[in-house]
Amino acid sequence: MTSGTHDPLRRQRGTEVLLVLALSLGQSAVYSLVSIVAKLTAPGGLSQATSTLNGSVAPDRPWLDLTYQLLNIVFALVPAALAMHLLARDGASPWRTVGLDLRRPAFDLGSGAGLAALIGIPGLALYFAARELGMNTTVVAEALPGVWWAVPVLVLAAVQNSLLEEIVVVGYLMTRLQQLRFGTTAVIVCSALLRGSYHLYQGFGGFVGNFVMGLVFGYWFKRTGRIGGLVVAHALLDIVAFVGFALFKEQLAWLTG
Repeated sequence: MTSGTHDPLRRQRGTEVLLVLALSLGQSAVYSLVSIVAKLTAPGGLSQATSTLNGSVAPDRPWLDLTYQLLNIVFALVPAALAMHLLARDGASPWRTVGLDLRRPAFDLGSGAGLAALIGIPGLALYFAARELGMNTTVVAEALPGVWWAVPVLVLAAVQNSLLEEIVVVGYLMTRLQQLRFGTTAVIVCSALLRGSYHLYQGFGGFVGNFVMGLVFGYWFKRTGRIGGLVVAHALLDIVAFVGFALFKEQLAWLTG
């Protein structure tokens, strides 16, 4: 009797997960797979390919470009808002459910900084190694024109990335998979595989690095029940990469050479 009562809810949640992912990072994973196939089969392969993360939409019209950048940031957060809305339908506060409330700000900030250091330095080494082995594209962290709004937009883009990915890939997906009776290991691995797969466009180094990051972040969420520190860590990593590249582009030219 109990299983019969819960089966419709399980099916509903399973369908819900597929729809949320198809509208967001699952869709990105599919496009990323197509992208790496295209790069592998192009002349020169991955070693001659470039992945640009923050490019200009209208380089000759800065105010229009700024409008596009801000719209992209806002609308990219809609799937995260949808995921939180769906979690709220369970009856509890979604912010408390995923640990993105203000109950432990010092813990989130401190752990986020620590996680950023733990992930960032080995991740950079992995990128260099994969690129030297021809297993990764050259990643250009930003390619905006010299406009006054470049740094603020890059910071906003970093925060948007961190909120979208940690809410959808960790807070929402791991909560739903646990409710669908996936085991702890399977929940963490599924989340990490999704994170790695939508970074495949960067190459196999991007996949491996983000898969490992996903394992660490998934384990952290299972232990603490909070994504607050993960959002902080992810935002710090992206801010350093995006803004650092923008401010020291000439000194870092060897990275893209």
